[in-house]
Amino acid sequence: MSPEQKAGQVLLPSYGGQQVDAQAAAIERLHLAGSIIMGDNVPRDPRGQVDVAAMTAVNQRLSRATTADGDPWPGIVGVDQEGGIVARLAAPLTEWPTPMSYGAAGNAALTRDAGQGVAGELAPLGFNLDFAPDADVTIGPKDPTIGARSMSGDPAAAATQSVSFAQGMLAAGVLPTVKHFPGHGSVTTDSHLSLPLQNAGVEELRGRDWKPFQAAVDSGLPIVMTGHIAVPALEPGVPASLSSKTYAALRGLGFKGVAVTDALNMGAVTKQYPAGSAAVSALAAGADLLLMPADVAQAHAAIVQGVASGALPKERLDEAATRVATMMIWQGRRGSAPAPAGSGAALSAKVSGSAVTILAGSCSGPLVPGAVRVAGGGPGDKERFEAAAARAGLAVGSGPLVSLIGYGGAPAGGDIAVALDAPWPLQGSPAPVKIALYGRTDAAFDALAAVLAGKAAAPGKLPAAVGPYPAGSGCP
Repeated sequence: MSPEQKAGQVLLPSYGGQQVDAQAAAIERLHLAGSIIMGDNVPRDPRGQVDVAAMTAVNQRLSRATTADGDPWPGIVGVDQEGGIVARLAAPLTEWPTPMSYGAAGNAALTRDAGQGVAGELAPLGFNLDFAPDADVTIGPKDPTIGARSMSGDPAAAATQSVSFAQGMLAAGVLPTVKHFPGHGSVTTDSHLSLPLQNAGVEELRGRDWKPFQAAVDSGLPIVMTGHIAVPALEPGVPASLSSKTYAALRGLGFKGVAVTDALNMGAVTKQYPAGSAAVSALAAGADLLLMPADVAQAHAAIVQGVASGALPKERLDEAATRVATMMIWQGRRGSAPAPAGSGAALSAKVSGSAVTILAGSCSGPLVPGAVRVAGGGPGDKERFEAAAARAGLAVGSGPLVSLIGYGGAPAGGDIAVALDAPWPLQGSPAPVKIALYGRTDAAFDALAAVLAGKAAAPGKLPAAVGPYPAGSGCP
């Protein structure tokens, strides 16, 4: 491979809107590894749903562009599809609840099935890499970025659940990405905006944040994403994604796969590393795949120039390009298992039904007398709740007030407070009944309505402490 081909092999850019032909041309011109599909790239039908046939055609077009060089391995077509608030693809694909649902359900086999279910819908559309699961260990309400994207506040549980999800994805033929090393769940700043500071020492990190990543490495998972987090104990002032000591720590866990950066167009990086310097710095530090550089042509030119000038060792670029190509050769040879029995919708419903958690209130019998009122939530939440209530035989318009708390919502009163995302707002709610639902899908609302009507138990356990309610709280 020429230096230009190697430089392209380590770059995975995004693109704007429906500019598929322009992206395909850039892939061919710059020899890029592939592309990531973001929300604005997803074709929609007249009802606003994902146009599955058009999405498949887009992915095929981008995939063909990566083989223009004659490379005998497939290009990368990636997407962010975690479930909950991070899901680029919605109906008619299955809507999945927040990943914290898996920690609340505490069923590794179910989590594996869900991972296989998610990937089983991505693979036929031409996706071969998903930037999931999130293996961060959340510290609770002081964690502004990860929240319910984390599976648990317990390192061992986060490890078990994230590895199970990833193994399910692999079985369905999609490469999982374990993120965000060295741990984004225990910092208090949002790296989309500025650079978070992780003040924990290495031993504390090993005992908490790194446990899921160690489990991922021990399980042979292929990709780990580094986050934009400064860790003074490793390299002060430098984002982990651009820190040689962070990559050395990751390799020190025994990791031999592909290390990918978080998106290089995020505020934590762009404020400190202008033009193409972020790409060169990340590559020199030990990254193998550079995600979403702010300007991919600029990043490509900077890498080629860096090698030519000696500022970037040729051997480092060779190592990174070889790792990416090797992974994709392996991916191209792998088969995939069929999706688990039952539809994705049935699996999603099973996850939500297994996760719903009562923090305060009765654990048996109906929680409402046959009719309810509803308030709060985000767009569409009340309507979804009302439809689920009707399916459960509950009337709407009188009776106890159910207060829905959406993503980032404030504590709410009423008779029954329901957290639809992270459960933290329940801490400040004066409602006598408090329920954590961890999702706002139709299936999640069905699980809630069934509990309210006394037709189903709430078997979930709180995956992280919420004020006076310790982790593990819930009905016996």
